[in-house]
Amino acid sequence: MAIDFEVEPEFQKQVDWVQKLATEEIEPLDHFMRSGRSKDGKRLDADGWNAIRAYIKDLQQRVKDQGLWGFHLGPDLGGPGLGQVKLCLLNEILGRTRMGPTIFGCQAPDTGNMELIAHNGTEEQKKKYLEPLLSGEMHSAYSMTEPHAGEPGEFKCSAVRDGDEWVINGEKWFTSNGAGADFLIVMAVTAPEKPLLERASMFIVERNTPGVEIVRNVHGIGTPLWENYDTSGGRGGHAYIHYNNVRIPADALLGAEGAGFVGSQTRLSGGRVHHAMRAVGVCAKSLDMACERALSRRAKGELLSDLQMVQADLADSYIQLKQFRLHVLYTAWLIDKTGSYTREIRKEIASIKISAAKVNHDIIYRAIHLHGALGMSNETELGDMWMSAPQMGIMDGTTEVHKANLAKLMLRDYEASDDLFPTYHLPKLIEKAQTKFEKVIDDYLAA
Repeated sequence: MAIDFEVEPEFQKQVDWVQKLATEEIEPLDHFMRSGRSKDGKRLDADGWNAIRAYIKDLQQRVKDQGLWGFHLGPDLGGPGLGQVKLCLLNEILGRTRMGPTIFGCQAPDTGNMELIAHNGTEEQKKKYLEPLLSGEMHSAYSMTEPHAGEPGEFKCSAVRDGDEWVINGEKWFTSNGAGADFLIVMAVTAPEKPLLERASMFIVERNTPGVEIVRNVHGIGTPLWENYDTSGGRGGHAYIHYNNVRIPADALLGAEGAGFVGSQTRLSGGRVHHAMRAVGVCAKSLDMACERALSRRAKGELLSDLQMVQADLADSYIQLKQFRLHVLYTAWLIDKTGSYTREIRKEIASIKISAAKVNHDIIYRAIHLHGALGMSNETELGDMWMSAPQMGIMDGTTEVHKANLAKLMLRDYEASDDLFPTYHLPKLIEKAQTKFEKVIDDYLAA
């Protein structure tokens, strides 16, 4: 069996091109966007921001000219159809940046919503929403989680049929990009009396529909609370939304009625893999920072890199990162091999989703600790990276849920022993072996 850890030369050229663009153009853009100010401390005016937007458009066009726009998509949707392993190699690079996914047309939550509409949408929905989403002319959000629960069995937001319309009522929480989206994909209970997997449906709701109320635009830890009350949508965030008698046409239903939860798994499974891919890039960047710091900083007359405890931390981080990266690549290879999310693949997806939170936590914490006060400040990217650890353990299913699911998937491959002792009980195995080799000896002597 051939095992090859290289890609073909033509694709390696594309990887190198992406790396160069990320280093020379996207990372400087990230740094500038952190301040939004000129060197004299003045905030950019409208013309300044227009110039930045034009610069971003230019980068996006360069990506399109390279044939890498929406590189997560298949040829049927205008993408290059690279497959998951190649996506890993590109996402590792973009994971080291903030604006990279936007520059390449593969930013969340749009990517998952593209897949949802592509798989479940009508031709009219694809033309009205998918095509402009693919081209970057529109942006979307996925409105599923609710304030009281993230578990589907506890959802209360409902959609009731009223003639040629659906009427949606309820609350949704942490709808990423919800305040700035052109439309939302809303999960709502349509048949509360049915089994869980048949209880909810998905709907496409335009954000300016009457009754869609952005209550707050929630931000992550470390962002001042007052920013939550800016619901203009210009600063990212995760919207808290009230749906107050929101009336939408019957054809706003996305997919079959009652197929919401099943349909959502296509979106979430792919998203979990892509989160893990980008986590490799985040952790690699933090390890790079830790190594540079260890070679640059002294304590009690010695370089940090000469201290055994620092060496142990760096070694542990390197080993964790390499093991995690190989597992992510293996999972991507399995998806490419089968072309579907089988039980075996779901097991690996759950595994890398669990590992992603742990690896982010451990490697980034060691880097922060090694930087001392600087690591605790907002003058490196480590603080933002640190936020990815708890996020990775919560978004798209908590670590505990994935562990429980993984255990169930694992146990399907085993059977309980119906004997008093387990099948691996040594006295029983020795007795069985003795019986076998008594015959071997007898046959030998008889010959």
